[in-house]
Amino acid sequence: MSFYKFARALLSIIFRIIYRIEVIGIENIPEKGRAILCSNHISMLDPIILGISIKRPISFMAKKELFKNPFIAKLLTALAAFPVDRENSDLTAIRNSINVLKMEKILGMFPEGTRTKKMDLEFAKPGVSLIAYKGKSPVIPVFIETDYRLFSKISINIGKPIIIDDLFENKPKTEDHKKISKYILKSIYSLKNNRGK
Repeated sequence: MSFYKFARALLSIIFRIIYRIEVIGIENIPEKGRAILCSNHISMLDPIILGISIKRPISFMAKKELFKNPFIAKLLTALAAFPVDRENSDLTAIRNSINVLKMEKILGMFPEGTRTKKMDLEFAKPGVSLIAYKGKSPVIPVFIETDYRLFSKISINIGKPIIIDDLFENKPKTEDHKKISKYILKSIYSLKNNRGK
């Protein structure tokens, strides 16, 4: 058993004791092939909740500051995460993201780039659209609804895949990617209270 599977199994037991986790729209996650999982971001627990709610391993982007601690860096790397510089255009993170997709795996991203309680379209990063376009990958919007109080309910609403190529008529520019990233963010928040549809 890989470390990822072991950690997932252990955390699943723990978190399902302290939270009531409901997953809606799990059929929208492909059983194989590349995909980008794009979710709202309300807590540091979000990657864990998504990781235990979806059977396929997810490679998450994580802020580079977390990798400064050698122990945490090794742990995150073992969990298939990789660093990203949220303040600048991080070409290495973009290449790593595309490589994850080329291996037909699932990439996990938080389009807003930081934790937030409500939608602000100005937080949408163009990199989300760029990676989906370059990686020839569908984007799966996900909305996490919870306040993370102990023993409270956590709803994971998974929407239908967004096919990025269908949204562009010509080769996209930076402004086009910004516009599509905003569209993705809207799609994420549209899943609130709608039973994953």
